[in-house]
Amino acid sequence: MGLSRKEQVFMVLLGASGVSGLTALILLLVEAASVLLPADIKFGIVFDAGSSHTSLFLYQWPADKENGTGVVSQALACQVEGPGISSYASDPAQAGESLQGCLEEALVLIPEAQHRKTPTFLGATAGMRLLRQKNSSQARDIFAAVTQVLGRSPVDFWGAELLAGQDEGAFGWITVNYGLGTLVKYSFTGEWIRPPEEMLVGALDMGGASTQITFVPGGPILDKSTQADFRLYGSNYSVYTHSYLCFGRDQMLSRLLIGLVQSHPAALLRHPCYLSGYRTTLALAPLYESPCVDTTPPLGLPQNLTIEGTGNPGACVSAIQELFNFSACQGQEDCAFDGVYQPPVRGQFYAFSNFYYTFHFLNLTSGQPLSTANATIWEFCQRSWKLVEASYPGQDHWLRDYCASGLYILTLLQDGYGFSEESWPSIQFRKQAGSIDIGWTLGYMLNLTGMIPAEAPAQWWAESHSVWVATVVFLVLTLVAVLAAAAVQLFWVQD
Repeated sequence: MGLSRKEQVFMVLLGASGVSGLTALILLLVEAASVLLPADIKFGIVFDAGSSHTSLFLYQWPADKENGTGVVSQALACQVEGPGISSYASDPAQAGESLQGCLEEALVLIPEAQHRKTPTFLGATAGMRLLRQKNSSQARDIFAAVTQVLGRSPVDFWGAELLAGQDEGAFGWITVNYGLGTLVKYSFTGEWIRPPEEMLVGALDMGGASTQITFVPGGPILDKSTQADFRLYGSNYSVYTHSYLCFGRDQMLSRLLIGLVQSHPAALLRHPCYLSGYRTTLALAPLYESPCVDTTPPLGLPQNLTIEGTGNPGACVSAIQELFNFSACQGQEDCAFDGVYQPPVRGQFYAFSNFYYTFHFLNLTSGQPLSTANATIWEFCQRSWKLVEASYPGQDHWLRDYCASGLYILTLLQDGYGFSEESWPSIQFRKQAGSIDIGWTLGYMLNLTGMIPAEAPAQWWAESHSVWVATVVFLVLTLVAVLAAAAVQLFWVQD
């Protein structure tokens, strides 16, 4: 006996639903592809406690990292109000409290759930190195105050410590080359690649109390105490680096002034590096308090010293050269000054911090040749104070020192580090590399991310848009066929 009309329709609808459902299942399983969801973002905070001021830098990077190192970007730069922490020797608690404002600004940008997972570090540089030499207990009190404030903050505080001069130079070198894409670069093919070593750039840093030079030399580094080694993005690097304490801008200016006092002891000092017409009076005793000064005031001088500028760049250069011991390198190859080993400079260099600020003021950051830089600085030094003061209103605090700073930079780079007329164009005076502020902090954070475990991105199954649409259509057809079959079975009255 054959099937009735109702049974035939029911079987057809049931079969259609089965075919449609099976097709949807096949599309769902066969065409699905494994995809990685975007990695979570990690954050890190670094305080750069320099001799003249403190800055906070907030960095972020994907949690899965790239070949063992975070691909870091700068999310915030905040300058702490007030002077450097070494200036709070008489009130250590204030050194810690001064950091609160910038820290709160950074925490606003970090999701609250990640506050306790955000590594935070404070590194103090040459200002605190000098304070430790002068009074180690005061330095300890300042570090204790900073540790107390940051330790009770809602972050993962890794500590506050004195950064070695060699580390400051090496981390600054990392920052420059990372910002320029010479350590790792994202290629057009969608891969992270390591550019050729010839593209690596040297770093010239000058703070208030110290200055650093770091680069990859053309041969082996003979003095291993000047060698820094690290591993980034799966590659090993060895650089020459040296930090000269007391050769930073502020300490240089103080040593220069004291040198003039020592050689010309009188109540009135005629200063060749100050512009003609400039006159000031200052207390003599505080000048001798720095550990960079190893002399005592000449007998018979009054407590207050009157200084008068003469605007004589030739005499200024002669006075600046007295700050260096060039004779200590006589008969030695690969020597800079003060008997310090240095291979010949090689490749391109980025000069930043006070190198940049001084040359930016003098309008010498556009790749001018050495002869132009020399002529520009000498011309500035010979202007009258009255004319310069009128041309730059509101900059009185720095104006008197740009002549000395400019001539000092020329002396350091040429007579000290060995840059010549031919190699001078290899120096670029910059504040940033790419979109990143240059300093040691990013280099430190890149090195730090090597110690933070990577997190594997979450895995998920995903469909292409067209396959997803087809799957939905077949699922809808399956549902319609099943409902139709049920309706036939329930509501079709058989004859």
